[in-house]
Amino acid sequence: MAPARGGGSGSGWKLSEEAVCREDVVRLCSKHSWANNLAVLECLQDVREPDNEISSDCNHLLWNYKLNLTTDPKFESVAREVCKSTIAEIKECADEPVGKGFLVSCLVDHRGNITEYQCHQYITKMTAIIFSDYRLICGFMDDCKADINLLKCGSIRPGEKDAHSQGEVVACLEKGLVKEAEETDPRIQVSDECKKAILRVAELSSDDFHLDRHLYFACRDDRERFCENTQAGEGRVYKCLFNHKFEESMSEKCRDALTTRQKLIAQDYKVSYSLAKSCKSDLKKYRCNVENLPRSREARLSYLLMCLESAVHRGRQVSSECQGEMLDYRRMLMEDFSLSPEIILSCRGEIEHHCSGLHRKGRTLHCLMKVVRGEKGNVGPNCQQALQTLIQETDPGADYRIDRALNEACESVIQTACKHIRSGDPMILSCLMEHLYTEKMVEDCEHRLLELQYFISRDWKLDTVLYRKCQGDASRLCHTHGWNETSELMPPGAVFSCLYRHAYRTEEQGRRLSRECRAEVQRILHQRAMDVKLDPVLQDKCMIDLGKWCSEKTETGQELECLQDHLDDLVSDCRDIVGNLTELESEDIQIEALLMRACEPIIQTFCHEVADNQIDSGDLMECLIQNKHQKEMNEKCAIGVTHFQLVQMKDFRFSYKFKMACKEDVLKLCPNIKKKVDVVICLSTTVRNDTLQDAKEHRVSLKCRKQLRVEELEMTEDIRLEPELYEACKSDIKNYCQNVPYGNAQIIECLKEIKKQLSTRCHQKVFKLQETEMMDPELDYTLMRVCKQMIKRFCPEADSKNMLQCLKQNKNSEVMDPKCKQMITKRQITQNTDYRLNPVLRKACKADIPKFCQNILNRAKDDTELEGQVISCLKLKYADQRLSPDCEDQIRVIIQESALDYRLDPQLQMHCSDEISSLCAEEAAAQEQTGQVEECLKVNLLKIKTEMCKKDSGGFSHNPGFEKMIHLSETLISMSFVQSPFSEMSFPPLQEVLNMLKESKADIFVDPVLHTACALDIKHHCAAIPPGRGRQMSCLMEALEDKRVRLQPECKKRLNDRIEMWSYAAKVAPAEGFSDLAMQVMTSPSKNYILSVITVGICVLFLIGLMCGRITKRVTRELKDSLPTPSCERRIKKKKKEKRKN
Repeated sequence: MAPARGGGSGSGWKLSEEAVCREDVVRLCSKHSWANNLAVLECLQDVREPDNEISSDCNHLLWNYKLNLTTDPKFESVAREVCKSTIAEIKECADEPVGKGFLVSCLVDHRGNITEYQCHQYITKMTAIIFSDYRLICGFMDDCKADINLLKCGSIRPGEKDAHSQGEVVACLEKGLVKEAEETDPRIQVSDECKKAILRVAELSSDDFHLDRHLYFACRDDRERFCENTQAGEGRVYKCLFNHKFEESMSEKCRDALTTRQKLIAQDYKVSYSLAKSCKSDLKKYRCNVENLPRSREARLSYLLMCLESAVHRGRQVSSECQGEMLDYRRMLMEDFSLSPEIILSCRGEIEHHCSGLHRKGRTLHCLMKVVRGEKGNVGPNCQQALQTLIQETDPGADYRIDRALNEACESVIQTACKHIRSGDPMILSCLMEHLYTEKMVEDCEHRLLELQYFISRDWKLDTVLYRKCQGDASRLCHTHGWNETSELMPPGAVFSCLYRHAYRTEEQGRRLSRECRAEVQRILHQRAMDVKLDPVLQDKCMIDLGKWCSEKTETGQELECLQDHLDDLVSDCRDIVGNLTELESEDIQIEALLMRACEPIIQTFCHEVADNQIDSGDLMECLIQNKHQKEMNEKCAIGVTHFQLVQMKDFRFSYKFKMACKEDVLKLCPNIKKKVDVVICLSTTVRNDTLQDAKEHRVSLKCRKQLRVEELEMTEDIRLEPELYEACKSDIKNYCQNVPYGNAQIIECLKEIKKQLSTRCHQKVFKLQETEMMDPELDYTLMRVCKQMIKRFCPEADSKNMLQCLKQNKNSEVMDPKCKQMITKRQITQNTDYRLNPVLRKACKADIPKFCQNILNRAKDDTELEGQVISCLKLKYADQRLSPDCEDQIRVIIQESALDYRLDPQLQMHCSDEISSLCAEEAAAQEQTGQVEECLKVNLLKIKTEMCKKDSGGFSHNPGFEKMIHLSETLISMSFVQSPFSEMSFPPLQEVLNMLKESKADIFVDPVLHTACALDIKHHCAAIPPGRGRQMSCLMEALEDKRVRLQPECKKRLNDRIEMWSYAAKVAPAEGFSDLAMQVMTSPSKNYILSVITVGICVLFLIGLMCGRITKRVTRELKDSLPTPSCERRIKKKKKEKRKN
């Protein structure tokens, strides 16, 4: 055995002088170290290159020398002298027996507690000697002898000259320990005593990497390459090598050795010198080393991290050194999945099948996350739980830098979009989520971010800011426990659901969240709206429906929209979840982050005030709807707003303001109705009935009536918001309006314009819609939009139901907008097709219509236009002066308007369509209608072949009084009291016709061309004569006959033209029967004159009859006298009978 003499450079035995080692010393060690045995020992035992290995005999000599050093009483006595005060403080070492080498080993074990400089230096030297061979470590051989044999660690390198020294045996045992933890049913198990010894050795070698002999030799070159300037001690070299573990130039044997070391740290945090030292006081302070916990748990790195993270999340102070070490090891766990035995145990199959070959830089973990998200297949629940546990242990939500894969993928995005946020701040993740799907986001970052957020969203505690702001509310309202504690009654995924249920409670409902917590809940909801997979409850309940209805909806945000579109088809649980989320969105549409992003320009321009409100309450969506058709509106925003409107129609609860204003009214008046459109109809009908019946008190509350009005107006903008109308007209839209956009009520307007071509069901629905709009013009979206400025100008105080009437009255104003004027004309044309579409006329003539036009009503069909028949009927009665005053006023207005625009007379359009297109096409195409078409038809009266058109032309349909004049004229001609104007085209016979015209009910206003031509003459010659009943026309005719009066040439020409027309009209429009003639005579103002003429005629006939009667009477008497009387005849017959007998 080699003597243990001379640890220093003094005289005595020298290792360098021993024959078996002299050659190796000269070859390997510098000459100045030859005199120092410990320096020579360190030099020789650090040689591991195959070409430079020392001889076997020298190795044996070194072994005996080291053994003697640890057991020699002289070295022990030196230790007792140098470390006197230290030994007194460490009771375990003071009690060690003398002469067995245990004292030095005990001091090595407790070297971390040695404060004496000389003692520390001495023990450091001895540590290098002891750790060079596992057999020199106190108690190690006794504890692990059986395991060495079981694991076959006694001969690491067969054929090697020294099979027993160095750190190979320890490394073999360490790998066996690690392998056991990674197997479900390990074939070979390391004994508990040896486990403790292995971890203790690893712990004791944690400060100086030289002491881990296997790692030292495996990583010596890598240390020179990566950590040349890193000073040994306190685990610094270990940390440096860990940081470069995945570098391409790192040797594989060093990487394996480092991984083994990291796995030991995962099993016992004390194997990391820097972590154990930095967090020692914090572990004690926050009771993370609880005595009654099994060592296997309390020593695990995960337990330490969870315990200290809990303290940080609770706002407790943890030293910056400890937090720095925690950050390093959390990053380490995220980088290499193999450091987590649970991942290897639970996810082995998934890794092999989906993620093989992605070991480095956290790629395997993110691959597994991707699989869990359902993007690459299925994953078992145990693997998912292991991943969730790892995410909680590493807590990357607190600092994105922990996730290296995310950090590298998102570095450019963070530098541009989130540079205003301090590096490592938990709000970086929120910033990244806010820029998801924007131009600043890159694809790789997007994937890594969503993969991580998938797990963070499933445990509210993993969102650091949310937990910090809401832990008090969660404890108060949701009965949660500590950060690292769980409860079966309130699992982590359920806490957020509890929080958001309280976030939108009203003050009356009580138990609301604090303002700070509510803001965080809204932030999380905004993030979750981007991807249904970020909402664990929604994904869980709707998994089947997502596959069934939305498998092809892969674009951003489409899955939730798809579920909302198929709401009625979803299974009950999914429908409830989607319904609740949609109801929540209706209150705070800002939850829809993608929609908000698309609508940013319109919000900034028109809705910034409501967008800035802390509480939305549906105001922002209402503002967006109102401004949906502004020029600043972009397509994405318009589509999103419209989609939300369509979803709202499925349930009245999805319209927050409507729900809050009318929920009590709905429960009372419409209890079993769910769909919004049906609720609106139900409430609107109730309001209308109460109004018509002049109810003293409305059944629908005032606040509900106001919001109901808003909903009614919004529904008119898009036909899809009126489901019954849309369903009835789907085929017609496809056939006739396929290229027409839905917005701005353009489809509805298209259907109105081609109404006659529509299918019966669609036609009926459109007619009903028009009837509703005419009763309440404010519901006419197109009219209100086109005439918005004109309404402000002319009708600012007009009631909504009188809006169209007000516009009609101002239609011909010089400042009237042409587009608005054109729209008013369209609505007038619609009104004149059916009296039911003109509520003012309908009310004014409610007694006259059934009285005079019942035969037309009997033939009419519901929901089908009468093509102006009732109005034409009333025009005829207007000429007869048989209408009530109110009705007469309305018909007069219609006649006057129709005279200016032929389109306002549906009967004329219907009967004269061919003539208008062939004879008056140019006039009909004029942008401004001022009676040109009517004048054209009058001029071309002789060319008109259609009988019905002849009767309607020449102003006859607008001039019922003139029609009567025609009938009377023809009647008098047929009675031979006037000469036919067609026998000779002379004016004297026409004088009677003109006299009749003066008495007719017609007036000049029904002939706009004549009225325009004679306007100046009326002012000069007929100013004192009130209009109406033919008075001004008679005045002009008298002026025409009076040679003293000089009319304007144009007026005179037009009057003469009319005379010629009326002459011809007497032939083409005779009286239809004696009753018609009698009625015309009796209602004429000249009936006395006409009756006098008829009476004189009858008297003349009577006198002639009397004269004829006198003549015939004398002749008859003479004849009678020449005939025998009856008595005479009887006597003659008697005599004849007697003669026969004889």
